Amino acid sequence: MKAVIKTGLQWLKFSDMRMERKLLLVFLLLITLPLTFIGAVSYRNYAHSIERNTIAYSTTTLGNMMDSLDDYIDDMSRISSVPAYQDEIKSNLIASNKYHRQHLQNENFDLLLTIQRGIEGNIAFINNIKRGATSVYIFDQYGNGYFSAKSGGIRMNVKESYQAWMEKAGHSSGEALLISTQKYTSNLKSTRYAFTVVRKIIDSSLHDIGLIAVDANISVIEDQIAKLDKVTHGKSFIYDAQGNVIYDSDKKLLATNIGDRPMVRQASGEEGSFYMTEDGVKKLNIYTTSANTKWKVMTSIPVKELTRNTAVIRNVTWILTFLTIGIALLISIFFSFALTKPLRKMMRLMKRVQEGDFSVQFQVKRRDEIGQLGNQFNRMIVRIDDLIQDIYGMETKKKEAELHALQSQINPHFMYNTLESIRMAAELNDDTDAADMLAILGKLLRYSISDLNEKVTLGSEINHIRYYVELLNYRYPERFELTVDVPEALVDYELLKLVLQPIVENAIYHGMDDNKPRMAITASAWETERAVCIRITDDGIGMDEATLERLRHSMNGAESAEGTNYAPFKRSGLGLRNVNERIRLHYGANFGIAVTSEPGSGTQVTLYLPDIGGQQE
Repeated sequence: MKAVIKTGLQWLKFSDMRMERKLLLVFLLLITLPLTFIGAVSYRNYAHSIERNTIAYSTTTLGNMMDSLDDYIDDMSRISSVPAYQDEIKSNLIASNKYHRQHLQNENFDLLLTIQRGIEGNIAFINNIKRGATSVYIFDQYGNGYFSAKSGGIRMNVKESYQAWMEKAGHSSGEALLISTQKYTSNLKSTRYAFTVVRKIIDSSLHDIGLIAVDANISVIEDQIAKLDKVTHGKSFIYDAQGNVIYDSDKKLLATNIGDRPMVRQASGEEGSFYMTEDGVKKLNIYTTSANTKWKVMTSIPVKELTRNTAVIRNVTWILTFLTIGIALLISIFFSFALTKPLRKMMRLMKRVQEGDFSVQFQVKRRDEIGQLGNQFNRMIVRIDDLIQDIYGMETKKKEAELHALQSQINPHFMYNTLESIRMAAELNDDTDAADMLAILGKLLRYSISDLNEKVTLGSEINHIRYYVELLNYRYPERFELTVDVPEALVDYELLKLVLQPIVENAIYHGMDDNKPRMAITASAWETERAVCIRITDDGIGMDEATLERLRHSMNGAESAEGTNYAPFKRSGLGLRNVNERIRLHYGANFGIAVTSEPGSGTQVTLYLPDIGGQQE
């Protein structure tokens, strides 16, 4: 829940940012995320490619090197088989065995010298057959050694070496045996390392007559290992199936056993690669195995050396990425401010409108969404200005109507007090008709002098026009007949005061037909879905179309051709125009008065007011 609230707050914070900041943030994300993703993927793919290529190259190189080494060892094995085919060597060995068997106490040095020279001459021939065969040793059955070094460096511990070699070859049947690297001191007082091929020498009767040992200096593989290490920036070493080190780049593990080391145990297959951390350094180890000798060669490459070139590519990629982001950010800043400049201008114009200045105008230069918004803004300002002017005009008309109503109330108020005094005097003089007329006139005046904005019931308005017609019938006996048709449900309907009497007054004074003995006036009311309708109908002289049109223009505030409002409405007190404006001001422009008339058929004046459920000023 807290996470959801926190996310919501962060979104609200983002939504409240200014538009140019939002655009900058969006541009930055759209540019940074793809470039970062592409850079990371490219770097990773390049690093994996370097790793695969290094493994493939190293595996191939190691395999080629082991093939060469196998060929060399095969040559050494063939060299070790030479005495089996050299009768001279075998005869000399047989002689050496016979000499040492018969002359142990009484030695014949001439014979021994002859034997020695014969065997060592053959050894010199063998040394010239294969490059890299440093020393060849031939022993008779009694361990007497005959040897010749191509470049010097004969073992000082020949007898001990012979004992070790015989232990390995003692149970063999004349096949070549490969012995891993041994450390020895040469007759030149230098420490050397060599791996050896030993073989029993057998005569034609398959009897052992001696032993041959061929030493190969590790320098024969040193050049190839050095080239590999130079390319991979790693370290390499060769070891046999028992873990005895044949060769290593640092020459610190030569002639030692490393079978218990984790990397040796993990390299259990024929070939492969794996990562391992040693002494805090992560390394890639690649190995392969000789099919002939079962020796393994392994190169160990530090990952930092492996990824040195990829690190350069990574740094260049990031530099270019950040440079691109910087340039794109500058372009984004320019475009974001350019895009939001019209909006900022529109905001300043809106603030001026809030302060009441409606003379502002947004300059539309483009047809895009901003231009369309500017057009709508200009139209809105014009419309608001028009509405304000309309409201101002309506308020002015309202004030004028109230002023007219006030002026019309001043005299009736004074007249009411005066008429009340006259009525009292008429009653004192027993003039009942005059007293009744004055009483009715007083009621009319009392009703009219109160607030015009006061709400009254439809029943009160009907009673008021009854008193008015009754008063006129005192003056013109039996001249006017008022008929009321109002449903009981509308008797208590509230409406503005004095909206019916001016209509009845206008009908009597301007619509009475002198050719008719009596004028019939009808007041009716009904309710529709949207309005309450009140209609005053007379059977007077009516109006022709031109007069009716002038009347309608006058009700809407228009001037007649003579420059004055339609005359009947000035002489009728509040007048139809005043009543119409009061209704529209209080109830809205959808309500008001409608007049229909025909010459000789009378006139109908209909008031449209809000329905009972929607009466609001």
